[in-house]
Amino acid sequence: MDIVQTLQKEFSLTKQQVENIINLLDAGNTVPFIARYRKEQTGSLDDQIIRRLSERLTALRHLEEKREMVRHAITELAAMTDEIAKNLDAAQTQTEIEDIYRPYRPKRRTRASIAKEKGLAALALYIQMQDFSKTPLAVYAQAFLNEEKGVETIADAIQGAKDILAEEVSDNAQLRQMVREQTYKHGYLVSVKSKQEDAEGIFEMYYDYREPLSKVAGHRVLAVNRGEKKGVLSVRIDVEEAEILGKLQQQIIHKCSDAKDVLEDVIADSYKRLLAPSLDRELRNEMTERAENEAIEIFRANLKQLLLQPPIKGKTVLALDPAYRTGCKIAVMDETGKPLATTVVYPTPPQNKIAEAEEVLTKLIETYHVDLISIGNGTASRESEQFVADLLKKCKRKIHYVITNEAGASVYSASKLGAEEFPNYDVSLRSAVSIGRRVQDPLAELVKIDPKSIGVGQYQHDMNQKHLGEALGAVVEDCVNSVGVDLNTASPALLSYISGINSTVAKNIQRYREEHGMFRNRKELKKVPKLGPKAFEQCAGFLRILQSDMPLDCTGVHPESYKAAEGILRMAGYTLSDVQQGGIFGLSQKLNIQEATAEALGIGLPTLQDIVRELEKSGRDPREDAPAPVLRSDVLTMEDLQEGMILKGTVRNVIDFGAFVDIGVHQDGLVHISKICKRFIKHPLEAVKIGDVVTVQVLQVDIEKKRISLSMKDITQ
Repeated sequence: MDIVQTLQKEFSLTKQQVENIINLLDAGNTVPFIARYRKEQTGSLDDQIIRRLSERLTALRHLEEKREMVRHAITELAAMTDEIAKNLDAAQTQTEIEDIYRPYRPKRRTRASIAKEKGLAALALYIQMQDFSKTPLAVYAQAFLNEEKGVETIADAIQGAKDILAEEVSDNAQLRQMVREQTYKHGYLVSVKSKQEDAEGIFEMYYDYREPLSKVAGHRVLAVNRGEKKGVLSVRIDVEEAEILGKLQQQIIHKCSDAKDVLEDVIADSYKRLLAPSLDRELRNEMTERAENEAIEIFRANLKQLLLQPPIKGKTVLALDPAYRTGCKIAVMDETGKPLATTVVYPTPPQNKIAEAEEVLTKLIETYHVDLISIGNGTASRESEQFVADLLKKCKRKIHYVITNEAGASVYSASKLGAEEFPNYDVSLRSAVSIGRRVQDPLAELVKIDPKSIGVGQYQHDMNQKHLGEALGAVVEDCVNSVGVDLNTASPALLSYISGINSTVAKNIQRYREEHGMFRNRKELKKVPKLGPKAFEQCAGFLRILQSDMPLDCTGVHPESYKAAEGILRMAGYTLSDVQQGGIFGLSQKLNIQEATAEALGIGLPTLQDIVRELEKSGRDPREDAPAPVLRSDVLTMEDLQEGMILKGTVRNVIDFGAFVDIGVHQDGLVHISKICKRFIKHPLEAVKIGDVVTVQVLQVDIEKKRISLSMKDITQ
């Protein structure tokens, strides 16, 4: 297989693009670095395409390793033929290669291997020839009787030969592929209620479920799998056996075969005992893998939007982590996220110390000039919101509150990282700090939490955790690098996602800051232990130093392009000091941004365009373009909702069949995919994404089941 040609075709790229990307990856460059600073070589491809190409490159290389392993194994057995070699070279998937290797793979003792030990292989070959005209099968089989080996009767001998043939049918690559295709094309995924109780009726729709394999949506595959794992569902693949047996017979039995009856038994046994169970497992595994990949893609898109939500800057935040018996944990953070005060109040049942809690919070608000209250959306959130809404009506300061998704906050607070960051706080107070910091800078705070715990996907705990972890880690890396980080304030957790920096180097950066004070310029990074020339090349452009003596250090311009950036400034009549003042608006209008200008500066046109953009915005946060969080000052409950009511809400999660929208009642409403917009869409992500502020209409409210049905269809296009 020509890997370059395959990637070129799959990604619709030129041969030069693919070769350049492979060479850059093999040289140890990261995806964010390649996407941002090697555009001339990639054709300005974005990080997502390069990331997918990198993943596909790894998969294709694994495929080639498997192919060579199988080639070597078959050759070692002296079984390699021109036909096998040709088929092996043509194989495009792991399954095809496995099918070719199957007859030669070492097996545990089977009925076929036992029959071969009894010396019945020659009898199986005689049956396979399908010509008993000279010697009837029963007569020919007499020569194989051997009491010592357990072949006492003619029936024993023939049965052993049939066992050998049944395994050969099952191991035949072409026949397996034919049965696999027929099963997938005509088979059904079936599930029925099993013995285990399903108290909440979560899997009720799958108690008597039957759907064509070719049409089963990924989220239903994962739901059925979960139900089966919990013992609630019994699952199988159902297909018309007669049709498949007929096709096998057509492939195996000659028209004038003397062995027709025997081979029909062989085929039926092979299919029911070997082929069907094996291919059912394979097909379900393939469907699961496909469903997981689809779910991971949704998770990727959701996580990216969540991480890139705009920060609420310059606000002193009071965070409230709700609870009942143990009380609401309070943390006040200054504009930089530094905790100023912590305490615990008990305004919720069973204590209901509302007056006392009001007094404590009022004093905190006045003492620290609180601008915003962040309330976690967990247990007791509704009561806490009501308490806060009532309190704000009595406050002299104009304060809003925001409901913050606290998914993963408890994971962070109990983690080693949480303990290192706040060794003097107990677990619950760390959680409150996390809830507050999430509105101040979502990206900087959420990188401290395992992406799988953030709660923006579906069935994440049922997937291949290694694959999921790698995919989500890549999303976090791309997001962190697309925004950039302040080298002098970023936590080691945030720094560890920067291109070229691992956790060890991130801690070394923190240690260097503690020992030597703030970094004064990017060059000083080279003094950090274990941050060598290659790591510097990869990370420098993504690290910002706002107080640097080199103004370009607070931009996304890479140090390797500083000379070109200074040349651009001279051409337009500016100096480095102009950059320091917050960006040179209109710079692009003063320059001739063409190939000739780029050549004169010794750079490519894409790099010229990027440098000009950076000089124009100079340190501007790319997240500022996203919709801001919805700030509230009064509370709404499910009981307040009425059909037809029009409300503003924030998209909290996007899944295969719709989007969940927070409308401020502690129970996200579902906008089914059919109610998202008037035009046809295959997936909700085509129309909405996490963080979008949308207008919705209430369709139905079920207070008992805590379900809210919403529509965007007749409101937005």
